[in-house]
Amino acid sequence: MIPSVVHLVDDVSPGGVTRLIEHIARSPAFARFGVHRVETVKRGRLTPPQIAADVVVSHLSICWSNLPLLTALRAAFPTAPLIHVEHSYSERFHALKVDAPERFAALLRTAYSLFDRVAAVSEEQAGWLARRRFVAPDALAVVPPCVDLEPFFAVAPRRPGGVTKLAAIGRLDRQKGFDIVVDAFRLAEVPGLELHLFGDGPERESLFRRAGGDRRIVFHGFTADVAGAMARCDAVVMPSRWEPYGLVALEAFAAGRPLIASTADALAGHVRAGAIGVGDGSHFGWAEVLSRLPTTDLDAGVRRARLHAAAAEGRFARNWQALLASLGAAPALVEDRAA
Repeated sequence: MIPSVVHLVDDVSPGGVTRLIEHIARSPAFARFGVHRVETVKRGRLTPPQIAADVVVSHLSICWSNLPLLTALRAAFPTAPLIHVEHSYSERFHALKVDAPERFAALLRTAYSLFDRVAAVSEEQAGWLARRRFVAPDALAVVPPCVDLEPFFAVAPRRPGGVTKLAAIGRLDRQKGFDIVVDAFRLAEVPGLELHLFGDGPERESLFRRAGGDRRIVFHGFTADVAGAMARCDAVVMPSRWEPYGLVALEAFAAGRPLIASTADALAGHVRAGAIGVGDGSHFGWAEVLSRLPTTDLDAGVRRARLHAAAAEGRFARNWQALLASLGAAPALVEDRAA
């Protein structure tokens, strides 16, 4: 019997998590091993919604205000498998944003213990969760996410020659590090190079001021058409300070656009997959990399990265089926049964 799988969310703002869950709910590959539907829950609610499900998947924020809800969810489903997908926290977040480490550790260990499995979205995030003993080893899974990549594979190949337009895509907040790349861009002074920012958020005005009226730095505001944004540019930059996964990287790979990224958290994995890494995450380090763009072979890793992206949707579905199978909620994969 195909199980009913309910995905609980408390953040429906435009972004990677929303698109990921929409992909799960619509994907024919996921329909083969589960009937997936999405239920929105108000953050801070004390009790879970009245739902009927064989498996409950939490995409909820792990915070003190949500802890009563998570506890009540476990009580409401004492025998059904509960899975939490950790979209928010990472090692660099822990280092840069947590002022009370012991209290934060208590929160994570308490919340994660309520679930049968905690799904990390990258190997790097899983390593951090394991090293800090936030999750019991037998409860930790790794399920790198994916979205519908078809629009990105449909993007026309970039024109031959050097890079003239860089794209920075995402929410304009401290996490994404766009202040770093704006400062680096102005410092590098590469002739003919433009920086295009697609997104909105709390650092919008601050970034405007940093740009200093430089006409080579163009603000486009929020766009739902990320593939279209990539089609207009030659390469993508991700100067994030922390990044549990970073879907923009996978989308850039699929679009055949060179990716230049910091090595924070899961971005190190994207560098191994074909991105160009900026080991020094300061604006000086970024300026050095940008200044070398005219003589850098940006296409060296693009083919390998695109092959990685081409296999991503299949990996995502197989990892989810294996996760449900490990809880007795879905048939095992063929290769697992053969073993």
